[in-house]
Amino acid sequence: MLGASAADAALLGLLGLLVGSFLNVVIHRLPKMMEQHWAAECADLHAGKEELLRPVAVVEPFNLMVPRSRCPQCGHQIRWFENVPVLSYIALRGKCSQCATPISMRYPTVELIAGALFAWCGWSWGLGWEAIAWCGFSAAVLALACIDWDTTLLPDDITLPLLWAGLCSAGLRLTDTALPDALWGAVGGYLSLWLVYWAFKLVTGKEGMGYGDFKLFAAFGAWFGWQALIPVILMASVIGAVIGIGIKLKGELREGGYVPFGPFLALAGLTAMIFGPSAILAVIGL
Repeated sequence: MLGASAADAALLGLLGLLVGSFLNVVIHRLPKMMEQHWAAECADLHAGKEELLRPVAVVEPFNLMVPRSRCPQCGHQIRWFENVPVLSYIALRGKCSQCATPISMRYPTVELIAGALFAWCGWSWGLGWEAIAWCGFSAAVLALACIDWDTTLLPDDITLPLLWAGLCSAGLRLTDTALPDALWGAVGGYLSLWLVYWAFKLVTGKEGMGYGDFKLFAAFGAWFGWQALIPVILMASVIGAVIGIGIKLKGELREGGYVPFGPFLALAGLTAMIFGPSAILAVIGL
């Protein structure tokens, strides 16, 4: 029979697979929802009085729940048995059942990573509110990393709830972080990158990062406390530099030579969750 820790890990791991399937929807749709919202605001701003009085065209609802997932090539609606995490991808051999268009490996990869992170939370904390809190942290950070890599966006719809969840978890003692440490961690996380942003902009005239990075780092300060800020930013910077140099050498830099910082922050944050912030310093030799 499975021990208590193994059983908890298995149960939360299965939950993580399901959550990972939903995260794929969030990663794909949330940026598009943001773009639609911005487009609508611009249209309202520039619309004349006569245009505002015209009947509004009916647009198909588009959010995290509707419409149902479909193949972008042929429009085939994904049936429930084609949407079972990981297993459906294997059964379909990574292709649409109707038109055989390849399905990105991103989908099962996100599901597996979410499942592994949730399983680790179950193994470490058992079934309880502390594990649930860290599962929520893992899901949010994973989604942010993928969205930022794809679009260079870190949506407020995720970063701000993540920040508040860290403060609330500290206040409710769901984490080992004391509330004063969480509070000053959030303040220090935001202000530190804000100062770096403005120093870089004043010197070079360019923007080195976005405000979403400030909010994500502030969230990590809320979850881990101010003591974790230096280890997390050092690890994110080292990883970012190594990967950025590798991408540049391969000639695969995006237009403008921009590499999003959020995914490296996210990796450092997940590493801090698994091994602890102090272990990061040992890994990078400090």
